[in-house]
Amino acid sequence: MAAVVLGADFPAIPADLTTPVQQRLAIIGPDAMSVGWNTYTELNQSCVDYGTSDSSLTSQVCSTYSATYDTSRTYSNAVTLTGLEPATTYYYKIQSTNSSVEHFFSPRVAGDKTPFNLDVVIDLGVYGADGFTTTKRDTIPSIQPELNHSTIGSLATNVNNYEIIIHPGDFAYADDWYLKADNLLDGSQAYEAILEVFYDQLAPIAGRKAYMASPGNHEADCTEIDYTTGLCPEGQQNFTDFMNRFGHTMPTAFPSTSSDSNAKALASQDQSLANPPFWYSFEYGMAHITMIDTETDFANAPDGPGGSAGLDGGPFGAPNQQIQFLQADLASVDRSVTPWLIVAGHRPWYSTGGSGNICSPCQTAFESIIYKYGVDVVVNGHVHNSQRFNPVYNNTADPAGLENPKAPLYIVAGGAGNIEGLSSVGSNYSTNVFAYADDFSYATFKLLDANHLEVDFIQSSTNAILDTSVLYKAHNKSFVVQS
Repeated sequence: MAAVVLGADFPAIPADLTTPVQQRLAIIGPDAMSVGWNTYTELNQSCVDYGTSDSSLTSQVCSTYSATYDTSRTYSNAVTLTGLEPATTYYYKIQSTNSSVEHFFSPRVAGDKTPFNLDVVIDLGVYGADGFTTTKRDTIPSIQPELNHSTIGSLATNVNNYEIIIHPGDFAYADDWYLKADNLLDGSQAYEAILEVFYDQLAPIAGRKAYMASPGNHEADCTEIDYTTGLCPEGQQNFTDFMNRFGHTMPTAFPSTSSDSNAKALASQDQSLANPPFWYSFEYGMAHITMIDTETDFANAPDGPGGSAGLDGGPFGAPNQQIQFLQADLASVDRSVTPWLIVAGHRPWYSTGGSGNICSPCQTAFESIIYKYGVDVVVNGHVHNSQRFNPVYNNTADPAGLENPKAPLYIVAGGAGNIEGLSSVGSNYSTNVFAYADDFSYATFKLLDANHLEVDFIQSSTNAILDTSVLYKAHNKSFVVQS
């Protein structure tokens, strides 16, 4: 554990070092949730009590996982709660003399056709000195007052309106520590301070809702300045904090509930090829959601060894493992069970603003596979604004538009807010139908039924709907293979 340098803007260390901070939940299995949190001391045993009544936490699960890395002041802890009843409110308390009873909604089973919403948040940074500055069925999470008009504030206000959150990349922006002059003498400690503050800010949301994470470029190392990775201290290279924080909470892939034997075999293969928290999948009601890594582990990956970003990250799997995973995963999806197929990864290959926003190696690696298996929606970020595109494949618009297209609908949801600010819309792209960079924003998917999915973009400061569209898909084939 690193010594504290007083110059960095660290949160205060609680008197009880077992106090849980930076809490986070995730769906880790069809009937399982993971609970992750950090502490300012190593735990010999990490335990969570839980049950379906806030006054009767009759079940307990423990683990011995409590891990840190060089330069971190905290230890990551994680346990898995299994055998949960579907779509049920559970109450939980992380064992400590200084913790409270919280609650979550357990996963819907694959094939549950109940409508639900999921939120999409990408490129979200710390708020405050080291970052950027701006009657309910459920209790509104208590957040820091200054966050009220931020994306975290909007997520808190609208906590009843969504069941899960996906966040494919770019958390905290700790690698931008040097953009604040006050941090220039604090170096590695400023990086760690930003991480601690950010994940404390996020905890009221991530400790209430399943928060599904995959990597972006700002998780790679201590600075994004090209070819400076070797100057980063041990512990702040090669996605170390991201792995330490999410590596024991994200799933691999779910067993298939299809009656098709080939789908079951592919799903089994998929589980062995998954590599969370970098690439994995999960199912929730009507949706199969696949999270991919657009940073490393494919040909010419921008953050990989020799990549264009100069960050020399990874590889985290065997050669071609991520591509094999994606092929097996998408091929295994039985659309009669989970009609909606969503793929999320950080970098876009469709964006306004010119070629600098485009990840061409990502398009080469992923687009043909995504199209082949009839993915409905692709979620990206990286560009710091909100965008929606008509369905498109190989840079050509699908003539069907939103009415049963073969190509996926693409969105960019990178406008949540961070120290780097918003990206101007810039030059248009032919299939773009919405682009917004006037204020912070994020996206909501409303899975209305097996055939209709609504995409809304939300202004964080006002909760106003900026853009809305409804995608219709017939979903009349159990397994889609198209050319």
